[in-house]
Amino acid sequence: MDQSVIFKPFLATMILTMVVWVCMYGRRLPFIFSSGLDSRQMTPLELARVSPPRVSNPSDNLKNLFELPTVFYAAVLYLYATNQVDTAYVGAAWGFFVFRALHSAVHCTFNFIPLRFVLYVISAGALWYMVLRASIAAMA
Repeated sequence: MDQSVIFKPFLATMILTMVVWVCMYGRRLPFIFSSGLDSRQMTPLELARVSPPRVSNPSDNLKNLFELPTVFYAAVLYLYATNQVDTAYVGAAWGFFVFRALHSAVHCTFNFIPLRFVLYVISAGALWYMVLRASIAAMA
């Protein structure tokens, strides 16, 4: 199998992070400019306090994209470096990306938390499958 195919969901996850980043600033900057906040009031705490969910949710989601996805990036790099990429890992990597993208879409729009949680758990399951399988292989 072509080992580099694992980088497609890897890069897709990076693009997802960029899309959420653009969404965050696309909502945050108009809010800041229209809110009348002066520079002394624009502390992280105050901005979080006064921002409506439509503005704060993309920011919160961007933070989420620097949590489990960092483990995903490391796992993909490990699998590639050790020449272990196979169809099961690629399928899990795509599963991780797809459910992270759905999680982000829910979080940045209507933010129905029970649905968001299910999407998170499915994506995490795909990631932990990758990590545990690689760990078992490494320790065998």
